[in-house]
Amino acid sequence: MSISRKSTIILENLRKRQMRESISSGKRLDGRSLDEIRPLEVELDVIKKASGSAWVKLGKTEVVAGIKVETGEPFEGLENSGAMIITAEVLPIASPHIEPGPPDEETIELARVVDRGVRESEMLDLSKLVLIPGKVVYTIFVDCSIINVDGNLFDATSYAVVAALASCKLPVFEIKDGNVIDTGKTQDPPITTMPVSVTTVKIGENLLLDPDTEEEACMDARLTINTNSNGSIVAMQKGLKGYFSVDEVKSIAERARIKGTEVREKLKGLIDLG
Repeated sequence: MSISRKSTIILENLRKRQMRESISSGKRLDGRSLDEIRPLEVELDVIKKASGSAWVKLGKTEVVAGIKVETGEPFEGLENSGAMIITAEVLPIASPHIEPGPPDEETIELARVVDRGVRESEMLDLSKLVLIPGKVVYTIFVDCSIINVDGNLFDATSYAVVAALASCKLPVFEIKDGNVIDTGKTQDPPITTMPVSVTTVKIGENLLLDPDTEEEACMDARLTINTNSNGSIVAMQKGLKGYFSVDEVKSIAERARIKGTEVREKLKGLIDLG
């Protein structure tokens, strides 16, 4: 091992020790309280050729989500529902630790967790996106590109997807003589609710919302909770080998509901959903 690498490891360990000491006293190294979320910025229609898009900046983490709409066959067992596919990619420019290539396990998990939160909330009434039951339905592709990594990709990516879906315009397709025709018109998506993701991590005996990269390097366990507009939990994902007690889970769920309401109101105001 080189001297420079040894020095780097020593500095990393000192930083982690400093972080744990600060957190144990109720403060984080960036000055936030334990239950404070970083500043959230959202911009819509950042991809002009897409049916809908959103750029989200959560702290220094940045994500862009773009929507493309086509027609296709429904998923097996869901013949009376439109289809939605959410994918994620961490671009090489997002972090010096990212290498070009197919998505790794963490990126695949990211896409699945975000997809589950949106799908289980039934944000989109997919039953209204059917042209010919069992044969032709709307297929909505949501592609997420992470352009800067500084922790909590789960929430930042979810906010980008939700904002893009809620503000998108779907093309109006019609069936004529058995063929799909694009009328050139657009319509609002059949939105039923607005899910919000809130991620909490455990470091030692302390619970923190919205971890940055340094905090994620120290976390023992992670829990992401999605709530809908009624404040009901629609999806949960636990990560890492650490554990949460029953009381901790109850506390995390309540904070997810409260913080979810705050984020939801900000998104609603931006998208003008009322």
